[in-house]
Amino acid sequence: MIINEIFVIGLMSGTSLDGIDLVYVKFDKKNYKNFTIIHSQTIAYSKQWKQVLQHAIHKSEQELKDLDVAYGRFLGATINNFISNYKIDVISFIASHGHTVLHQPKKGITLQIGAGKEIAKITNAKVVCDFRTQDVKLGGQGAPLVPVGDELLFSDYDYCLNLGGFSNISFKLGAQRIAFDICPVNIVLNHYVSKLGFQFDDKGAIAAKGALNYQLLDKLNELEFYQKEPPKSLGLEWVQKHVFPLIDALENDIPSILRTFTEHIAIQISKIINSDSVLITGGGAFHAFLINRIECITKIKISLPSQEFIDFKEALIFAFLGLLKIDNQVNCLSSVTGASKDHSCGVIFYP
Repeated sequence: MIINEIFVIGLMSGTSLDGIDLVYVKFDKKNYKNFTIIHSQTIAYSKQWKQVLQHAIHKSEQELKDLDVAYGRFLGATINNFISNYKIDVISFIASHGHTVLHQPKKGITLQIGAGKEIAKITNAKVVCDFRTQDVKLGGQGAPLVPVGDELLFSDYDYCLNLGGFSNISFKLGAQRIAFDICPVNIVLNHYVSKLGFQFDDKGAIAAKGALNYQLLDKLNELEFYQKEPPKSLGLEWVQKHVFPLIDALENDIPSILRTFTEHIAIQISKIINSDSVLITGGGAFHAFLINRIECITKIKISLPSQEFIDFKEALIFAFLGLLKIDNQVNCLSSVTGASKDHSCGVIFYP
């Protein structure tokens, strides 16, 4: 094996609960931009795991500790299956984002379950995880973390926009990389379309048939979060407190909710981007109606990357964040999170 080649398994579980995204990627340590995604796979959650993760926010402290261990063992078994299925025999380390259950950085709280100790034990590999806690302790938002990857791997684009459970964006402002959460996306859209028996609104077809509720749209756009300056980030708690009650009070027709919230997303994103040099990834990139509304409002023509890139960019970047941590290099930017300093985040566990 060439010493400059590093082989990493990266995994990501997003707030929209689509499943676990796994990548097996090769990095060239002489030039990080020379990376290759060798294998990639999304493992859908069972109905039971989906329910557990959806309601984890309501569990007691001890129940969360137990869930952290149980979910870590589940991730370890899932990774072993991935390794076996693709006959992977060289692994430098595993980088796991875990699954975010709690995120209230102002209170000094963030929790991503998926115990690294358990993953290391089950896979017999070195594991990097818990990427957010240190940043919150340093006064930061603990999010978003992907912008370091945007800066070092995808600097050819003016904007890197992720449309996942939440939309977040990163871009260069002067000499600094700026990034922040824009608004909820799939965490809201999937919540309501599930009431019709669907996991997601395929291409936004249901939203496209709904009617705009202008009163709801105005109320959504007036939410206090949108007036705040970055750094700023969102969590499920905020959605449950501010978004769901507002929607439920003003609209009960599901297609109209989807239509109105899609418009809300497009409006919020259009306030940020003003160039067609934008890399869009995340499940929301497949929401053709949302992409169309962004194009209409911004008057920008959007070109989407390959499906593999859309699906697995975040898992790829967490693999990269792990590489930076292993090498004790900065992988978390204070200009992005608001922490007191740039730092190397993550915790390393050994088998």
